[in-house]
Amino acid sequence: MPPLFSSIKDISIRFKEPAKRVLPKSAIEAFIDWAFFEDIPRFGFKGSPEEIKQDIRSKHGYEGDLLDIYAGHTGTGIMKWHHFIPLYDRYFSRFRGKPLRFLEIGVLNGGSLQMWRNFFGEQAIIYGIDINPNCMVFDGIAGNVRIGSQIDRGFLESVVREMGGVDIVLDDGSHNMKHIPQTLGYLFPLLSNGGIYMIEDLHTAYWKAQGGGYHSSQNFFRFTFDVVQDMHRWYHREKSKQAAISHECTGIHIHDSIVVFDKNQTYKPALSQVGA
Repeated sequence: MPPLFSSIKDISIRFKEPAKRVLPKSAIEAFIDWAFFEDIPRFGFKGSPEEIKQDIRSKHGYEGDLLDIYAGHTGTGIMKWHHFIPLYDRYFSRFRGKPLRFLEIGVLNGGSLQMWRNFFGEQAIIYGIDINPNCMVFDGIAGNVRIGSQIDRGFLESVVREMGGVDIVLDDGSHNMKHIPQTLGYLFPLLSNGGIYMIEDLHTAYWKAQGGGYHSSQNFFRFTFDVVQDMHRWYHREKSKQAAISHECTGIHIHDSIVVFDKNQTYKPALSQVGA
């Protein structure tokens, strides 16, 4: 059976990180990062659509519509970790068949926009943004595509205005530790109440090539913990570090390589007693 990735160059392209940027400063760090990066093919699953469905079904107990939509996709390419499929359904299914406003950061081959159109339905307003101008060829096929940087605040705000607001943001963009919190800081306040902000492929939080590392202060899971601390501001006296997010965040869900932030109005906790 042929490998999912044919070369280290292929891996770099598919994960949107040019090979020339993989090497960090230290030779030791470079070796460690390269070893992990080169090890990615061991996660690859090469099989027929039915074999893909069976793998997701057997490992994750998932039987939803997105199983057929993803595995049966015949448009331009999509690459997803299998455990993401049931998680998408868990968090996004309540928006199906509604006039949802959905923004995906990272268009790449355009296939995911097609998948989301099939999943959410014709009422959904679907936009994708990418820094690569070549992605404009996908504009108008399954959604609207706009070209710009995920850390350009003015650009992001203009896209959200064009959409008429946003209910779901899916960050599948640069996967860089400097970019992810910036984008979150710009877009989370614009998210509608009851909305969802999902960041995926956060295994890159452990890659120095993406600004992360197990002990790095830039690892996004450290940022996430700051939001957790802020959410519990009622019970300690420390100043909030990420107030623009935490003061409107009602829940955080952490999965392998995914973090989900729930957006809604927050209230001071109330404690009462009823009965004898």
